[in-house]
Amino acid sequence: MSEHEEQIRETTEEQLQAVTIGELVPLHKPIEFVDYDPQWPHLFERQAEHIRAALNGQVCQLEHVGSTSVPGLAAKPIIDIVLVVPDAADEASYVPALEAAGYTLRIREPEWYEHRVLKRTEPMCNLHVFSPGCPEVARMLRFRDWLRTHPEDRELYEETKRTLAARNWKYVQNYADAKTGVVEQILRRATA
Repeated sequence: MSEHEEQIRETTEEQLQAVTIGELVPLHKPIEFVDYDPQWPHLFERQAEHIRAALNGQVCQLEHVGSTSVPGLAAKPIIDIVLVVPDAADEASYVPALEAAGYTLRIREPEWYEHRVLKRTEPMCNLHVFSPGCPEVARMLRFRDWLRTHPEDRELYEETKRTLAARNWKYVQNYADAKTGVVEQILRRATA
């Protein structure tokens, strides 16, 4: 077992159901994994404009994160966005406006930094919502920035993701959980 596989935390189906809004949808096909697309930053910028317009001044921070934010890194073709609002727990202050802009609230995790996830299908986006000062936002940005400037870790991460994406998973979260070891290994180097 390699160093990055040693501590995999698997989310149970019951845990997934507890935080999922609506039906928990299993994967019916392999994880889609594609080479880096230089259009991804432009897709993010367009979504950022829509989000800022929808929230009318409530955006504290808005960042392109995840693999699509790292030039040269292959990824699932889904734009991951971090949105910091004044209070992520106050859904009434931002969810209706984002729903009107084409997003759907799918995940609510009040015990984990009041995290919310809204999804969009065209283009495919995961919008992660947090409150100011959330350490997870800093962690995601540190990981992104490290991969942008350290090709050896970008290659390690891509190789790990390609290997994992080729396996069969019941839920996308199972694939995400399987990446935890390599993510933690890279973050240790990024914070050293």
